[in-house]
Amino acid sequence: QVQLVESGGGVVQPGGSLRLSCAASGSILSINAMGWYRQAPGKQRELVAVITSGGGTNYADSVKGRFTISRDNAKNTVYLQMNSLKPEDTAVYYCNANLVIRHETPGGVVRVQQSYWGQGTQVTVSS
Repeated sequence: QVQLVESGGGVVQPGGSLRLSCAASGSILSINAMGWYRQAPGKQRELVAVITSGGGTNYADSVKGRFTISRDNAKNTVYLQMNSLKPEDTAVYYCNANLVIRHETPGGVVRVQQSYWGQGTQVTVSS
């Protein structure tokens, strides 16, 4: 069974920092892109940042220069360092990973590529 487990959310004052972590576990053969999304109350889920297996990154314009995404392939973990936080960054942050997993079938073991989501972690920026 594959899981993405997030940690690091919390309450912080404007201008403060938080670091989110997301660890993937299970029958994982390889990990392609990993990313962070967020969803504020009453709004659609939006992309915050993504990192490819080769380390290429892309950010939402609203977080460029403040947030940094990174990954540790040995630990199957992706991080989001968030600095200079603003009240408008308040949201539930979700980890996403495109995984190739080992799947057992009656005919044998197969490789399956699938997108997985974490359970979400709340980030609140408030004075």
